[in-house]
Amino acid sequence: MKLNGNAIRPGNVINHNNRLWVAVKLQHVKPGKGGAFAQVELRDIRDGTKLNERFRSSETVERVILTESQSTFLYAEDDNLIFMDTESFEQVAVPSAMVGDQTSFLQDGMQVTVNSYEGEPISIELPTTVVVEVLEADAVVKGQTASSSYKPAVVTGGIKVMVPPFIEAGTRIVVKPEDASYVERAKD
Repeated sequence: MKLNGNAIRPGNVINHNNRLWVAVKLQHVKPGKGGAFAQVELRDIRDGTKLNERFRSSETVERVILTESQSTFLYAEDDNLIFMDTESFEQVAVPSAMVGDQTSFLQDGMQVTVNSYEGEPISIELPTTVVVEVLEADAVVKGQTASSSYKPAVVTGGIKVMVPPFIEAGTRIVVKPEDASYVERAKD
């Protein structure tokens, strides 16, 4: 699907210079002289490199539509993560580098969304929150106020998360995988 250069929106995936890019930030610029253009920050879907590009309204770009499928995480094997499509029951091997730091949050049986382009998986979306167990938590320092003080803790998968002072080792908590931030204590 063709788009005008000024119709690009954040989150759109486009084919530019024979590579797939996702629009991260967008700013419309109207200089005093010359035509208006859209200044777009693009991130390569496969390797994460960034590119700033100007698109004039007269230019067209190819918008790519990704195929989303619900999948279940099965297991990790070497440098690959194995997922099973919940509709076709087909197993897909995805390089763990594609998931990046969020790999540590994957749990057996976790439901994820696999985004594919022409049958090739290009990104994985984890759930917005994940329940993990606190393995280690620093002791509370007396005199700190409970409202603004957070302490470091290590959760399942070896990830460091800043948690409130009342969280202790063995507590199950809810965490956002995108930035490893504490949300709340898990309801058991």
